[in-house]
Amino acid sequence: MDWLQIFSNTASSILGPATMAYALAAIGLAVHFGYAGLLNMGIAAYMAIGAYGYAISVLTFGLPWWVGILIGLVASVIFSFILGIPTLRLRGDYLAIVTIAAAEIVRLLFLTTTFDEYTGSADGLSGYHNSFRAANPIPPGTYGFGPWVYNETGWWVRIVGIVLVAIAALIVWTLMRSPWGRVLRGIREDEDAVRALGKNVFAYKMQALVLGGIFGALGGVVYALPSSVNPGVYVTSLTFFIWTALLLGGAATVFGPILGSVIFWVVQTLLSNILPALVSSGVLPFMSITQAQTLRFIIVGIALMLLVIFMPQGILGNKKELTFVK
Repeated sequence: MDWLQIFSNTASSILGPATMAYALAAIGLAVHFGYAGLLNMGIAAYMAIGAYGYAISVLTFGLPWWVGILIGLVASVIFSFILGIPTLRLRGDYLAIVTIAAAEIVRLLFLTTTFDEYTGSADGLSGYHNSFRAANPIPPGTYGFGPWVYNETGWWVRIVGIVLVAIAALIVWTLMRSPWGRVLRGIREDEDAVRALGKNVFAYKMQALVLGGIFGALGGVVYALPSSVNPGVYVTSLTFFIWTALLLGGAATVFGPILGSVIFWVVQTLLSNILPALVSSGVLPFMSITQAQTLRFIIVGIALMLLVIFMPQGILGNKKELTFVK
């Protein structure tokens, strides 16, 4: 086995666009669940709305890339109101069921041939990169060191992703130390007590849903920047992966989602490289390379169950602070 290549590929995932997209979506999920106590199992829908809103704006309407991002965010806000007005009075498992169903409805809407002219149906969308790449201030060439060597386009995508993650973390850090954030944490612990103090619990939940949804949509945009938009990406397993990253780092923390996303993708990349290599070298003779690639998802699922059972507060979480809704 080429261990040097395996570790190089693994290290490169730290600055991968997918890692940054997961970090943004996990930050949004932290606002929903970690701080507001909203058991949202449909974060993949927000990512799909952000990605499709961006791509459709550029391809269909010829808008600049930054306007496309804004339209994706506006679409996520509208979706939050459509989803939240009839459902935010639900609690716990009931809200989880509704949100996971809503995410699947969104995916099927993008998949249907009815809107094929705009969404590309099962083929998805591509070729929307021109305006984004034209705004790249980095001169043509290859830059970096070690496993982190990319061309100007690769660095441009990563710089935009890093800046968006930093802005999202700063916003959450600021808000959660404000009176608004303290009310939100109070709602997570006991919303009836907060309501008894005269606070409009529904309004605070809606604001949290909108804010977290914006970060989720930004994650979808970053996920789509280097490649294409495909409805097969925004499946239920995407939501579970983001939940894994969130719980790994810490649900009720600002930097936990970022750390969890980095660790998640490092482990995913390591397994996707090392398991097929073990099969090829004869260490795992009882399975094929395809089966070995599938095994990594099984390992991630087991890890998620163990996290929930033994370390629900995450790596950066405070054991004294509840992160699960009673």
